[in-house]
Amino acid sequence: MSDEIATPEGTALHAPVARLLRPLVRLFVARGITFPALTNLLRELYVNVAEYDFALPGKEQTDSRVSLLTGIHRKEVRRLRGAGAPVSAVPAVVSRTSRIIARWLADPKFTDGQGRPLPLPRSGPGEAPSFEALVSGITRDLRPRAVLDEWLDRGLASLDESDRVVLAEAAYVPRGGGEPQLYYFGRNLHDHIAASVANIVGETPRFLERAVHYDGLSEDLARRLEARAREIAMEALSQANREAHAACQTDPGGDHRWNFGLYVYAEAAPPPAPPGRL
Repeated sequence: MSDEIATPEGTALHAPVARLLRPLVRLFVARGITFPALTNLLRELYVNVAEYDFALPGKEQTDSRVSLLTGIHRKEVRRLRGAGAPVSAVPAVVSRTSRIIARWLADPKFTDGQGRPLPLPRSGPGEAPSFEALVSGITRDLRPRAVLDEWLDRGLASLDESDRVVLAEAAYVPRGGGEPQLYYFGRNLHDHIAASVANIVGETPRFLERAVHYDGLSEDLARRLEARAREIAMEALSQANREAHAACQTDPGGDHRWNFGLYVYAEAAPPPAPPGRL
């Protein structure tokens, strides 16, 4: 790499950042995001971060200081400034669906003794567990029948032989590269990276960010560990969801958010790169 980084701290980031970006670049190339398009996006982000995240208390952030922080010419800085900090809006379908699924997985009325989501009749009397009661407890803006039709069409739920609504495994993880999957792609990777960055730049590590990893495994063992890790992870996520759901019932609310995430990954390790190559 020929570009220079001024500080030793920046130079030390070269290798880990290259490793971090490699799968993203693979996605960019696969989805048609060219290098010039990425450059334009990065230029906007550099200016935005410098403008909003590195402003000095009580002082106006100037074009000259943003230019100094980013290495971007003042003329370009002036053109790009003032756009406001990026806002990650939650798509309506994602917000509604995730809240309904979270309740189905956490509320004791809709789960069995092992915490698994119950098959639900379409409707039922009063407060009896039903898909209608589940949806109505989250939103009154849509008819439960409309939500059910959407879920059946998307494969998020199915009907069993007793005409009860069954939550499909596909509901846990959006697929297909559509809006829901891409939203969580951005949100979850952002939070994982933000936690790691906060631990690096902060005086003491604040967030839990750890992994268990073994190298030199057979393919069979790697697959078995992947499957077992998936089971452990789902148990942890289900427990965290139940406790968070219960705690929210008495919480007064506020402006904070919380995210608890897990990932499992396995691959055939590539050969070591030659010295000086990424």
